[in-house]
Amino acid sequence: MRIVQILSTIAFGDAVGNHTIAMRRLLEELGYDTEIYAQNIDHRLKKGTAKSIDHLKILNKRDIILYHMSMGTDLNYSIVNYPGRKIMVYHNITPYQYFYGYSKANYDLTYMGRDGLNFLKGKVERCFADSEFNKTDLIEAGYTCPIDVLPIIVPFDDYEKAPNQRVLRQYEDDWVNILFVGRIAPNKKQEDIIRAFAYYKAYVNPKSRLFLVGSYKGLEAYYRKLQQYVRDLGVGDVVFTGHTKFDEILAYYKLADVFLCMSEHEGFCVPLLEAMYFDVPIIAYKAAAVPETLGGSAIAVDDKQPAFIAKLIERLLNDRALREAVVKGQQERLKDFSYDRTKETFKRLISDCVR
Repeated sequence: MRIVQILSTIAFGDAVGNHTIAMRRLLEELGYDTEIYAQNIDHRLKKGTAKSIDHLKILNKRDIILYHMSMGTDLNYSIVNYPGRKIMVYHNITPYQYFYGYSKANYDLTYMGRDGLNFLKGKVERCFADSEFNKTDLIEAGYTCPIDVLPIIVPFDDYEKAPNQRVLRQYEDDWVNILFVGRIAPNKKQEDIIRAFAYYKAYVNPKSRLFLVGSYKGLEAYYRKLQQYVRDLGVGDVVFTGHTKFDEILAYYKLADVFLCMSEHEGFCVPLLEAMYFDVPIIAYKAAAVPETLGGSAIAVDDKQPAFIAKLIERLLNDRALREAVVKGQQERLKDFSYDRTKETFKRLISDCVR
């Protein structure tokens, strides 16, 4: 019996891609004949990470397909034609409305993704959802098959690698560094982060900077809007990194004093775990899967008013007891997503599937 993973695109540094690679590693540990197949393979990935779906060998009805669903693709329709048992790994689909006016390609992909999700209803025998939020999304879409929650698998040992020294040297000083890590995308609401930072810098602490770490490829129109917004506010020291190497991301976490997330749609949000790992206290807007991922740790807010967020940042930085309590809570929450724990969850689910 083979267990293969299929997805439309496997990208370098992407949470879905990293999850897929981690799952393959665990399947190999369990002794399964396994491989990753994709329509599009990022050239920056290590050779042999994935194969073109055109090279997929003939499957039989006993084989298992783990199909990663997160966007619009013709695979959402053609996957049903492949022999084998089909299990959907559901990463959620960003609501297409967020991309209106910024990217027709992203709008179409997410619109098609929702259509594909509806099409696959009743055509998969089981689903693995990254979060309870994603599970609820499937239920509301009409899925009645068994749905299990399998959090994103994060090999935290990777974060022990050396951070980029150039970035550290450039920004190591007595300034306050506010950080957000994530694709430059309308659903992540970087403009709300910028607005709060502008207030903080103008009225609380001029010796502060904002790092917005993430690629804007495919969403250049939104990126340009953010740049114009920075100019309109007259705020300096907003750093857009673009696509960032892993060791550079590690450096930004090492430099960060606060992780600020104003995103309105996340199916899980791996950067929250990364901030927890580096003991960076988090302030995050309570939307989508974010409160679930935080699990009562960090500071979750339902108010984006710039003055409120700025004063909250200042208190978090100056109130030692509060900061220590927040970081301790995050450390405890992170244990729920430890590699060993998520590995055992995955192995249990796979064992149940192959019985």
